[in-house]
Amino acid sequence: MVDIANRQQKTAAAAETETAERKPLPRWVITLASIAVMLVLWEIFGRRVNPVFGSYPTAIAAAFWDLAVTGQLWSALYDSLRPFLLGYALAILIGVPLGLLIGGFRVAEAALGIYVTAGYAMPLVALVPLLILWLGLGFAVKVAVVFLMALFPICINTWLGVVAVPKTLIEVGKSFVAPDIVILRRIVLPATLPYIMAGIRLAVGRAVVAMVIAEFFTTISGLGAVIINSANNFDTATMFVPIIILMVMAIGLNWLIGFVERTVAPWQAEIAGRDRE
Repeated sequence: MVDIANRQQKTAAAAETETAERKPLPRWVITLASIAVMLVLWEIFGRRVNPVFGSYPTAIAAAFWDLAVTGQLWSALYDSLRPFLLGYALAILIGVPLGLLIGGFRVAEAALGIYVTAGYAMPLVALVPLLILWLGLGFAVKVAVVFLMALFPICINTWLGVVAVPKTLIEVGKSFVAPDIVILRRIVLPATLPYIMAGIRLAVGRAVVAMVIAEFFTTISGLGAVIINSANNFDTATMFVPIIILMVMAIGLNWLIGFVERTVAPWQAEIAGRDRE
């Protein structure tokens, strides 16, 4: 009996050791390794390309330092962030309630749903000249372009989230004679939150693109001005600086949105973690 117990203990210890050895690498380690490999390859092959047609990380870092020291980068970033943040915030403040309204009420869906769907499919860049006629070339038109580009993904995802709420949950709330506002706050919103966050994440990329488009078509300022001026001067390394900053900004906003989602709806993060396992 003692030998059997010892063998069982050894087997359990070996299983625990094997499980520990098979523990997957953390995601951040894999991400950093991927970035390091990409930068090394870019540096090696980028040095073999004519500087007019491409660049490489060390040259871009030097250009970044020059722009930062002169203050041109921070001024351009400030000019770009103001319309971006205001337009993006307005898209969230209007898109989420509008999606809840369209998804929750049949009359609103029939009356407004077709316009939201059409607005999402329409090439909004074509409206920029018309917006310029209405709003001029200044701050307002940039906010409007960012707002319109970011509004529809948020609204449509919220709308689909409301439609996807299980009807049994709503029927349970009605069976307890809960008012519509309570059903919306206690049942519909928690169930729709992942869809809302997905729409907000999708809108980040569209808002960044809209910000650059607005700066190209209106008064050339901000990061868009740095891109255009450096491209006209065939300074490819400097041109890459605002492009990379925009990419990093989009990644940071996506991380921030994910953090807010994990804070507001921790149960959703647990479900996603179990699904990945």
